[in-house]
Amino acid sequence: MPILLVVGLGNPGREYELTRHNLGWFILDRLARQRGLTWKRDSRFDVETARSELAGRTLLLLKPLSFMNDSGRPIQQVASFHKVPVTSITAVYDDLTIPLGLCKVSITGSAGGHNGVSSLLEHLGSGFSRYRLGIGPKQPLQMELKDFVLGTFTLEQRTLLEQQLDTLVAGLVLLLQEGPERAMNQLNRRAKHESDQT
Repeated sequence: MPILLVVGLGNPGREYELTRHNLGWFILDRLARQRGLTWKRDSRFDVETARSELAGRTLLLLKPLSFMNDSGRPIQQVASFHKVPVTSITAVYDDLTIPLGLCKVSITGSAGGHNGVSSLLEHLGSGFSRYRLGIGPKQPLQMELKDFVLGTFTLEQRTLLEQQLDTLVAGLVLLLQEGPERAMNQLNRRAKHESDQT
């Protein structure tokens, strides 16, 4: 059965659990909970994985336990071990250029200053799907980027995120079931429409 590899980018350790940079992990945790999955540590690759099935394919959820800037290495090792082509990999991660609570899908583009995506591009090359989760805008504007992404959500932001989590998970499932082109048409248009409303 072909494997869909879904990677959440984040940092291990309790101090990073609730930070903006770990939003990819939040979404994978919610998806795993919805499907009644259990995370298992795989020390061969320094990752946590959970397995399910989706539309006749094996869904392999993965959280690298290396730090963000080295996340491409264990992901490449897992992909190589399971013979997963780069086009069957989806990376789920935070994106500062998208408003909080919204998401966009893309395949091409630069890392946009995201160290986890830089590491993925370095180890996998391009061609993986990107499920980008909004954490923007950066406030206050003068705050260092690193301090912002490694900061925690405010109470108001957490409430907004909690309201949107199931929608964000549903968007990821749409991407995995229907493919990036159809997901882009639906989700990117919705994100643009909702951004224009605010």
